[in-house]
Amino acid sequence: MKPINYKFLTLLLFLFLITNVSVIAQDFNGKAIYVSKSKMELGNWGARLSEAQKKQVAQRLKNRLEKKYILVFNKQEATFKEDQKIDAISGATDSWGAYFSRGDQYKNIKETQLIQSQEFYGKRFLVKDNLYKIDWTLGTATKQIGDYTCYKAKAFVPYKELNWYNFSWADLRNQENKDSEKKEEENMIVVEAWYTPQIPLAHGPGEFWGLPGLILEVGVNNTTLLCTEVTINKGDKVQLEAPDRGTEITKEEYSKTIRKKMAEMRNNRMGRRG
Repeated sequence: MKPINYKFLTLLLFLFLITNVSVIAQDFNGKAIYVSKSKMELGNWGARLSEAQKKQVAQRLKNRLEKKYILVFNKQEATFKEDQKIDAISGATDSWGAYFSRGDQYKNIKETQLIQSQEFYGKRFLVKDNLYKIDWTLGTATKQIGDYTCYKAKAFVPYKELNWYNFSWADLRNQENKDSEKKEEENMIVVEAWYTPQIPLAHGPGEFWGLPGLILEVGVNNTTLLCTEVTINKGDKVQLEAPDRGTEITKEEYSKTIRKKMAEMRNNRMGRRG
């Protein structure tokens, strides 16, 4: 009887595992539900409000502070959409907030492609651009999220990459000051994420991707996105469709467009007062 070649068996086992992991990853399709919660910041104006008034404001802004999103994915593509809620008080959706919220999003991480639908004052835009590649630093800390063991990662991401579809009057003032000085320093935002290698796909909610496992939680400033449910299907590849309606535009061009429009509205209002 010939002696057992353990090195050869180990090599076969290694190749078997690698092959099967590749097949599993290739066939991975799924859906993840995320809940986004943001802390209310009222600034100096809020300091003048009573606790009862703050609660009323928080209730009125609940649709902006708490949102639900659905991520659907296969190996290289993902769509990320908000699950729209109806305001329990007014019976309407938050149309003003929707102008400056993330629209329906499609990501192709293999092609590093982003396609996102945005609507602004009745006009539909189709934002097409490259995905921003996040330079993650992997940590050793772990925690449990549902049935998954997650590992911590951290990154510094430019503010404009996380907020190109958003708007604030403070941003507009800062931009005008920078334009007048002809100098702009990059504002970097700290991002903390928790990912699970148990789902070996580089997807995540919103703008976040590129880790060796699905991102189940991410925190940015005063907002946390937490995955509350994951469904995995290891069958045929799910076909995902990207948004295809609207005026094509880049992220930078879209940001300039909405800031220009808001500046015009401000100037017109000030002109009428004069």
